[in-house]
Amino acid sequence: MTVRRRVVIAPDSFKGSISAHHAAEALARGWRRESPGDEVVLRPLADGGEGTLEAFLAAIPGARRRHVRVTGADGARHDSVWVLLPPDPRGGGATGVVEVASTSGIEALAGRLRPWDAGTEGLGQAMAAALADGVTRLVVGLGSSASTDGGAGMLRALGAQLTDAEGSPIRPGLRGLRDLVRVDLSGMARPPAGGVVALADVDNPLCGPRGAAAAFGPQKGLQASEVAEADAILARWAGHLAGPHDMPGGGAAGGTGFALRAWGAQLVSGAAYVAELAGLRDLLHPDTVVITGEGSYDVGSASGKLPCVVARIVRDAGARAALVAGRIEQGADLSAFATTLSLTDIAGEGASARAEPQRHLETAGALLSRRL
Repeated sequence: MTVRRRVVIAPDSFKGSISAHHAAEALARGWRRESPGDEVVLRPLADGGEGTLEAFLAAIPGARRRHVRVTGADGARHDSVWVLLPPDPRGGGATGVVEVASTSGIEALAGRLRPWDAGTEGLGQAMAAALADGVTRLVVGLGSSASTDGGAGMLRALGAQLTDAEGSPIRPGLRGLRDLVRVDLSGMARPPAGGVVALADVDNPLCGPRGAAAAFGPQKGLQASEVAEADAILARWAGHLAGPHDMPGGGAAGGTGFALRAWGAQLVSGAAYVAELAGLRDLLHPDTVVITGEGSYDVGSASGKLPCVVARIVRDAGARAALVAGRIEQGADLSAFATTLSLTDIAGEGASARAEPQRHLETAGALLSRRL
């Protein structure tokens, strides 16, 4: 059968509903049903949030899961994983990949948000485990966080001493950061010789109107009346680490991007990094159609979320991008996409869209094939 066109299906996960891999498979089934002669290529992606480890496992031959026990955002101990990548044949040692989502992520809270008490200790513990395993490079995915602790818990797990006015260790989370008086980084683990790359899913700074507290605190349970205090706490934290409040990406993962930069990490766009890793650009020519998506596409999605990054790559190649999202917020900028679909509209209401994402994604794939 003659191939009429190439279709690349490159979604993020639909957070809390379906993984990027399974979302891509469902979209592909719907498209192939309507257009069986097309070449359909699956490239499930991530932007540093949920699914980042799976993206590396799929893209790098020889990548392996490593198990680790960490303190989750709920304060309890949990089994988690990080990923060990084989040494680069061009030189250098092995790389460790860790992510906030699987160590200190919001999904583990199952809706029981802890805006003042959730922390990033688990992320730091996974990083420490990777360093103890001898990796010479770290990649850290920063999306899907549960906390607004400025990465303080992560730094403590790596050896930082953070104490209150009485010289006692501060409590976890933003609550503990409020009591912080003294920071001693002298006992911290050093970054690995090959460096640290932090994959930010947003370009927001640590503080201010677009900062971690204002932009993302309410999603993590902060009340509107608490945002100003949280922002002030993060500003004081920035003073202790002697870093700029307005650094792009510093607000990622509740300010963990800022703390990682202070540790010596390089902050990059997670979506662009993973898309490059997956070879997305090499698949594109002007006749290509690319389907991307995520669970909720809102007014903040243009701040570095995966669908907009994919759309820019597609536009630069002269190809067309389509968006499928669980829900599309009114007022969100959709100008980068040739067409868009909301699973909520397909299903008739949000609960059904979340309960049966595979069925509705398959329908979306078929509808897009007819439209495009």
